[in-house]
Amino acid sequence: MQPKPHIIHLPVYQPGKPIETVKRELGLTEVIKLASNENPHGCSPAVKEAIVREMENTALYPDGGAFALSEALAAHLGVKPDQLIFGAGADEVIQMIARAYLMPGDETVMAAQTFPQYRFSAMAENAAVVEVPLKDGVHDLDAMLERITERTKIVWVCNPNNPTGTFVTREALVRFLGAVPQNVLVVLDEAYFEYAVDPEYPDGISLLPDYPNLVVLRTFSKIYGLASLRIGYGVAHADIIRNVNQVRQPFNTSRFAQTAAIAALGDTDFVRRCREANRKGLRQLEEAFARMGLKTFPSQANFIFVDVRRDAKDVFERLLRRGIIVRAGFPGFPTGLRITVGAPEQNEKLIAALEAVLHEAKVQV
Repeated sequence: MQPKPHIIHLPVYQPGKPIETVKRELGLTEVIKLASNENPHGCSPAVKEAIVREMENTALYPDGGAFALSEALAAHLGVKPDQLIFGAGADEVIQMIARAYLMPGDETVMAAQTFPQYRFSAMAENAAVVEVPLKDGVHDLDAMLERITERTKIVWVCNPNNPTGTFVTREALVRFLGAVPQNVLVVLDEAYFEYAVDPEYPDGISLLPDYPNLVVLRTFSKIYGLASLRIGYGVAHADIIRNVNQVRQPFNTSRFAQTAAIAALGDTDFVRRCREANRKGLRQLEEAFARMGLKTFPSQANFIFVDVRRDAKDVFERLLRRGIIVRAGFPGFPTGLRITVGAPEQNEKLIAALEAVLHEAKVQV
């Protein structure tokens, strides 16, 4: 039995190596994972309490329409419940958007160095992917605008961008949205929205009333610390959400995820503390990398992208043997590592390990 020809060569997504696997393969007792942009501070205590209570309903299907969560999130964001759609992480919402709008022969525009699931989901629908290189690590919106044609259906903008952590300003984004044809969807992925503190960073949801072709993606996986529960969401005009809902599986988010998300929304102090801790961690890493003479992109996310000035995959493997998991292998960045901001002691161990690895590699040259 042969699958669809156009999916045969699609790469399977490679997540960060699990801690358990690294311990088993390398015989290590302590491993620090700084590869998947998880929250090192976990989740709100209110979330844990809500999950325990929800265990009484383990045998029951979840609410397919996520009514209670829709009401809570709509109030939190200042939108209407029919403007929301939920998925098993923002990844599934990306997949659903591509499935709902892309057909074979359509084009979709994105950065050449960005979250790979845009490309994967588009190719799974046999659409043509148009990639535009970043400019100084930032989306080149002017160049992306030039690549839009009559065949373009979707443009993807990751803000802050993964893997660079950089962002496009509100002014640049508004100018871009005003120039994109109204029949082209602009999907603005704000997975790291809650970490951003720069005053020029835009709130995509505030732009929805003026741009009916805009879709904003966010997630509970990052600052809220619910990555294992897999729940993210899209916000757009009701007609777009209605279209995407046509391809959504009936029970695509669990009771535990929905309940946890509601509890997470209520603990704003937890989010604030995590944001502040993240900024301190970023400064800790930036200062250390500067001392090593390494360049970084300025980040508004919970990770930092650093140029280690040698083969990143080799540095990755050397760090792995020391019990530190980071991320390498980004197209266009052969010497770049993406490193999640950890707790202070995790960051210190990463810094010490990287210094030792770079010295070791230099000596061996």
